[in-house]
Amino acid sequence: MSNREIVRVEDVMQSDVVIINGLITIEEAIKLAKSHQVKALIVDKRHPDDEYGLLLMNDIAKKVLAVDRSPARTNVYEIMSKPALSVSPVMDIRYCARLFERFGISRAPVIKNGEVLGMVSYNSIVINGMTE
Repeated sequence: MSNREIVRVEDVMQSDVVIINGLITIEEAIKLAKSHQVKALIVDKRHPDDEYGLLLMNDIAKKVLAVDRSPARTNVYEIMSKPALSVSPVMDIRYCARLFERFGISRAPVIKNGEVLGMVSYNSIVINGMTE
């Protein structure tokens, strides 16, 4: 058994997240992503029994740009992923990376007790979690 110290998702996650309403347009979402310098936006719940959604920049490229849809006339809810696969802040980053691989995702919201704490990605796991 290894004596390796466990690095948890909360140790590597980005805490600067942008939570948006699913009714805004893709054009507005892009402006928010640019101004906050993020690659993903979390779509807020509409009511307590709802789930969070996720809007990635590659979703916009594939579902709006590539099919020649108007960003000004397409709403976030039309192309977002929902429910977003989320992870616990206390999850070991090794298991988080395995979960990403298994489900073919590259980032996920970090949620505790129904509240968004941050976002974790492959990039943040490698850059902030790998030790010598």
